[in-house]
Amino acid sequence: MTFPLACPPHTTDEAKAAHIAAHLTGERFDAYLADPARDLYLAEVDPSTGSGRRGEAVGYTMLVAGDPTDPDVAAALTTWPTAELSKCYVLPGHHGAGIASGLMAATLEAARGRGAAAVWLGVNEENERAQAFYRKHGFVVVGRKRFLVGKAYEDDFVMERVF
Repeated sequence: MTFPLACPPHTTDEAKAAHIAAHLTGERFDAYLADPARDLYLAEVDPSTGSGRRGEAVGYTMLVAGDPTDPDVAAALTTWPTAELSKCYVLPGHHGAGIASGLMAATLEAARGRGAAAVWLGVNEENERAQAFYRKHGFVVVGRKRFLVGKAYEDDFVMERVF
């Protein structure tokens, strides 16, 4: 599971497990896949060669079309219509191989195809690696929001990329 990689060190295992149980189960992904406002992209590699062929899932992204429901996000954004990059994860053994960049390109193209003029995301304020990746892909910090993990709130930056 990739979600714990995005959490700051102080996030408890219980909080991570509660978040995963509420939002990242097979049933939740079935619902995400059935939702016409969502696009999911999966990166797979051939386990015998490590190449980008069908086989082992090593990363994914999820795009959510439409206006944000979080008032802090809505107040921070500069450009409309927008879409959210809700999830962007790659397994650690595949970091630096261009997989995340490929997923990002597909996701941004899908946002443009849905008519979005910008894409936004939330990223933990302590997750400097992810922030650097998003900056590399044209995102800038435009505000802050809170993100519930288990029963505890975390502080996130709101980042936006305008096309």
